[in-house]
Amino acid sequence: MSGVEIRDDRTAGRLDAVAGGEVVGHIEYFVLDSPARALVPVHTLVEPAHEGKGIAGALARELYALAGREAVPVVPLCPYVAAWAERHPDEAPAADPALAAAAKERVRR
Repeated sequence: MSGVEIRDDRTAGRLDAVAGGEVVGHIEYFVLDSPARALVPVHTLVEPAHEGKGIAGALARELYALAGREAVPVVPLCPYVAAWAERHPDEAPAADPALAAAAKERVRR
């Protein structure tokens, strides 16, 4: 995965993987503010030409690192990020179930 830079675009709600000046993958997320602040990933995408290079995993890892730096949990509604978190419990602490319920309700609305 050399040559790939991960960039947080908080305004757009995206964590982008950029290679050669081109976005080759991303995680879409939103910031939950209530009942507590959390990052909520809802979708992960890697362009077909870049699949199998560890980009999705690097995006998930950086999302959890970003949350750690901000001292907020991640509530993974994205199936990929949820599966990644299950495989990496040392890097991806579980979120409070009340936050998960609030995040699901926000998506539902």
